[in-house]
Amino acid sequence: MGHTRNKTTLLLLYVFLSLAVLAAVFPLLWIILSSFKTSGEMASRPLAFFPETFTFEYYVRVLNNLKFTVNIKNSAVVSLATTIITIVVSALGAYGVVRFFPNAGKKMTKLLITTYMFPPILLAVPYSIIIIKMGLVNTWTGLVITYLSFSIPYAIWMLIGFFQTVPLEIEEAARVDGAGKLRVFVQIVLPVVAPGVVATAIYTFINSWNEFLFALLLINSSGKMPISVALYSLTGSEILDWGEMMAASVIVILPSVLFFMLIQKKIAGGLADGSVK
Repeated sequence: MGHTRNKTTLLLLYVFLSLAVLAAVFPLLWIILSSFKTSGEMASRPLAFFPETFTFEYYVRVLNNLKFTVNIKNSAVVSLATTIITIVVSALGAYGVVRFFPNAGKKMTKLLITTYMFPPILLAVPYSIIIIKMGLVNTWTGLVITYLSFSIPYAIWMLIGFFQTVPLEIEEAARVDGAGKLRVFVQIVLPVVAPGVVATAIYTFINSWNEFLFALLLINSSGKMPISVALYSLTGSEILDWGEMMAASVIVILPSVLFFMLIQKKIAGGLADGSVK
């Protein structure tokens, strides 16, 4: 009797989780499928889930006519630059906090994470003034600096927990063998915390790729505009083409989704592998 009840409970749980996943994924699937509809079908059957005829006309118009390839390149450059600089600085900072300033580091990390207490819109004006004073308006450099001010504190906070799991004995044994501090950090410590570094890099990249507010405020040239702002610019036209909006939305969302799907197993299972190494 108890076994049957447990199976029934498990079945109901799976049904509930399946419905929850379906509800969460449905809007994304509808946007993706709608982006492949023809212009006539988009006008006559806008709420239909599956298109009658698959076409890439909206993607061709978005990439060629609207020059979204330029915006994709802009977002890729800014996001990759932000991610690389963040990982280098935060990895060194987190390791230094854990190994050389453990007591002061705890207080410092709490201070760093307080930057996330303020909503971005509250910081928009002071950030804009600073970037204007530096002469970096409408430049990728100004945008990257702005993103770094948010990503580095959080990345250090995330990586500290991973560096704390590295046994000190491993580093001491390497130093006995003649390895310097930098070599110990690069060849011994980093492979162990590689899953944490990857997770932090993904988080930083996705945040930079999807960021909208500061990109809108600091970039005013269409040639340097990130893809998130380019998507918003479609709403400013006199007649909103929903097909183009669907295709552009897929282009914005899909890289982050695919990137995370490809790398999630390494995040989940890499910690044990890194520890063995």
